[in-house]
Amino acid sequence: MGDKAYSSKGNHAYLRRRRIKAVIPIKKDQAASRRKLGSAGGRPPAFDPEAYKGRNTVERCFNKLRQFRAVAMRFDKRVRIYQGTIDVASIRIWLRDPVP
Repeated sequence: MGDKAYSSKGNHAYLRRRRIKAVIPIKKDQAASRRKLGSAGGRPPAFDPEAYKGRNTVERCFNKLRQFRAVAMRFDKRVRIYQGTIDVASIRIWLRDPVP
């Protein structure tokens, strides 16, 4: 999932080559350009607004994790130790803001 900054033809082509479904909204100027070209503009890429709504949840999770300096700066060199840092930060977030 990406935001409108990643809606270029190159990014869509890269994802299509790797058989990854892109969930990226199209900019208004790109849509207007495609309409101006008519049938030569090609088919607009698929966009699922329901799947895109899940992006907000992921972004909020990353923003909460970045509040912890050790996670944001990545002081740990080993992946296993860094994963432990993320786990501890996640537990602290969960204890602070429990879901009802």
